[in-house]
Amino acid sequence: MQTSNSSLDPPSVSAAIGEPQKYSDSIIGEDSGPENVRNSVSYCQGQLVEEKAVIVRSNTSRTRFSSPIWRLPTEILSEIFLYCLPEDEHLMYTSKQAPMLLTRICCRWREIAVGLPMLWCSLQLQMRYDDWEKRAFCYDSWLKRSGGRPLSLRIRCRPDRNNLQSLLQPYVQQISSLSLDFLRNTGPFIMEDFLALKELTISQYVLDDSPRAINGSLSKLPVNLRRINMENVWINERQLYCFPDSAWARLTHIEITVDGLYAFARILRLCPNLSHLKIVGVFHSIQIPESVMHTNLQSLCMCWRVLRHSGEDLGLFKVMTLPNLRVLEASHRGLWPHEDFMEFLTRSKYPLERMVLDSVVSITARQRAEYATLIPSFDIISGAGRPYNVDEEWKDQYL
Repeated sequence: MQTSNSSLDPPSVSAAIGEPQKYSDSIIGEDSGPENVRNSVSYCQGQLVEEKAVIVRSNTSRTRFSSPIWRLPTEILSEIFLYCLPEDEHLMYTSKQAPMLLTRICCRWREIAVGLPMLWCSLQLQMRYDDWEKRAFCYDSWLKRSGGRPLSLRIRCRPDRNNLQSLLQPYVQQISSLSLDFLRNTGPFIMEDFLALKELTISQYVLDDSPRAINGSLSKLPVNLRRINMENVWINERQLYCFPDSAWARLTHIEITVDGLYAFARILRLCPNLSHLKIVGVFHSIQIPESVMHTNLQSLCMCWRVLRHSGEDLGLFKVMTLPNLRVLEASHRGLWPHEDFMEFLTRSKYPLERMVLDSVVSITARQRAEYATLIPSFDIISGAGRPYNVDEEWKDQYL
């Protein structure tokens, strides 16, 4: 680092660098007794410490302002930090990614990052037995930095969750979105007191006793919960009857995978305020004894597959009446139940404004023209619905 020729050096720095002989002369003089020498050395030592501090400040100031990044206002850096966050919905606690990485660059960056609540509103919590105390401390520090803002959490559930529930207790009024991954045999996750919770996602990654845990978790739902996504969970009619009507009556959006049309009808009865339903299932021919009318459903997305030897006529549209349905998306590999669907439209007084069929749905040109006349927006799109692959365990059980 060059300092002696810089025009930015203050006079005191230049003097300290250019006149070293001055200090030696003050020590070795005419009267150079031991006491005088010690006093002179102490004096010169103090002077050198002061001059060193001046040099350090000069170099630090010059280095800082030579890089544009150091001159950026805190507000601009804060916006840049937000763009540094990974695109993952739930962030991991790791020093190799933002926001933790931003706290390791320098003191100023750490101060800005720690004081920016929007960086700390999303977190994925991993439960491990070997280092839980350390993890709990790190998770708690992260959540505190959210500054009371709404939280979006993902939790990978394991059998012992008492410590986890204790960790989350101070933040139950902040958690607005929660994703639960059931990894193994475990008990229910109690969330009745999560009063800020509005969105819930449940995923099942094992086939042991997780239905018991899921049923228990869904039996008592927070009063403000409106959306549930259970596309990664198999739900049948028997499970749905385990849920009290009061727990599901407030739901407005559901995405779910079901077994059979009975479960579909049960959902409509459980959720009178439902406005959006996405349902994926493996259906078999059954007769639904009662008709189902739902006056609030506005959007219905269906993707189903018929089991072997079940026949094509499932009676899907024979019992439904949806007078306020505005959007229908459907994916079904096989013949489309045209006659039943036309009766459904007549019974529901032609409410549809948009209809989208997957290209795998088999309809005739005449039927296509009829739908295009009756429905303001009608499309056939490749991949509009999600093709569903049945696991081998479920094939063995039902086929």
